[in-house]
Amino acid sequence: MSIRIYRYPSRAAENRLQKISRRKLVYGRKDEVAVQRIIQEVRLKGDEAVIAYVNRFDSPELSVDGLRVGEAEFRHAETMISESFRQSLDLAYVQIERFHRMQAPHSRMMTDRSGVLTGQIVHPVDVAGIYVPGGKGGKTPLVSSVLMGAIPACIAGVRRIVMTTPADRNGNIDPHLLVAASRAGVHDVFKAGSAWAIAAMAFGTERIDRCDVIVGPGNTYVTLAKKIVSGMVGIDMIAGPSEILILADSSARAEFAAADLLSQAEHDRVASAILITTSQQLAAGVSDQIEKQLTDLHRQDIAKESLAHYGAIFVVPDMGAAIVLANRIAPEHLELLVEKPFDLLPDIRHAGAVFAGHYTPEPMGDYIAGPNHVLPTAGSARFSSALSVEHFIKKTSLIYYSKEAFVKEAEHVMRLAETEGLGAHARSVAIRLEEGS
Repeated sequence: MSIRIYRYPSRAAENRLQKISRRKLVYGRKDEVAVQRIIQEVRLKGDEAVIAYVNRFDSPELSVDGLRVGEAEFRHAETMISESFRQSLDLAYVQIERFHRMQAPHSRMMTDRSGVLTGQIVHPVDVAGIYVPGGKGGKTPLVSSVLMGAIPACIAGVRRIVMTTPADRNGNIDPHLLVAASRAGVHDVFKAGSAWAIAAMAFGTERIDRCDVIVGPGNTYVTLAKKIVSGMVGIDMIAGPSEILILADSSARAEFAAADLLSQAEHDRVASAILITTSQQLAAGVSDQIEKQLTDLHRQDIAKESLAHYGAIFVVPDMGAAIVLANRIAPEHLELLVEKPFDLLPDIRHAGAVFAGHYTPEPMGDYIAGPNHVLPTAGSARFSSALSVEHFIKKTSLIYYSKEAFVKEAEHVMRLAETEGLGAHARSVAIRLEEGS
């Protein structure tokens, strides 16, 4: 198959954009009811409910005492990985840690008014939960998700980091995940996945710590569970399907752009892959390359369905129109396959992450560049940001007035409080003025 090409602006292009923009997390009422039931069972029955779901869906023989990964399992994992993997893991860790280190916030005080001190005190949350998908049968070890979740939590100063991930049918977790967890500073790993893992971290069980914040990607049940417990615990975001948008001019290579579109289309049947270009020739070349590269793609069925429903190439009159359209879409991943990518940056206002230049494909950001790969989707880049150190901290305001400073500003506070009809607020100030008269 090839990807359809649209002239933009046009009615056909607008219809396609509308279809793509309406694509959201796919779930039905039955899913929501099922997740609500799971959460309630875990809340009431704790480990008993968790292990029942683990036995039913993931590891039939796992016992409740085997939920927590033991020290022997961690030591065995260290012997199972290659030296080349360790080197790649270490490089990724160092570069992700270095980038997130610059995000660390600090407590601040202001003394710009005589007798008044105002400030902001920064504290980490006590316990953070990292959810790491295991893929079908635990065969897709998302090592990068471990690093992207745990590293910013460590930098924030979180005292305890808990990770949940589904085990395989034999009750084992891929050794690459365990080694990554150790490297990233995770304190405990539990063999649980899906909504029951989220519920366990949200409310706590006999073995699994109650968490203050839960982060990490997952399937529909995971995302629904995070949505339901949000407010009782902090979460990173309600993530939808993955998406990529490429802006390209005539300097782009068709095989590069096609490969990058497929890198996201293979994620999910509702992933979105869009190219916006000023070159009709490039558009045709990318369409041909997609058809060619699909033939030997392991997940070609998923990619084909994704491109058929939510893929598109838009040919625009100029790069100004391309940028307007990109800002309208507000993509999770935005690649600039153009001759002068940094010339476009000042006009890019809405994107989860920008990948500038012909040799910065999106997977560089997934694994090793440094910035976090947990990004806003479905247009939410208009108002939200990537997972960061700030997701694991709280900011407490501090206010101090001397008596003299209080007297100076008291009348203003009483006037504003009385305007709002809050007499007790005004009285709280007035009683102190009376005391001093």
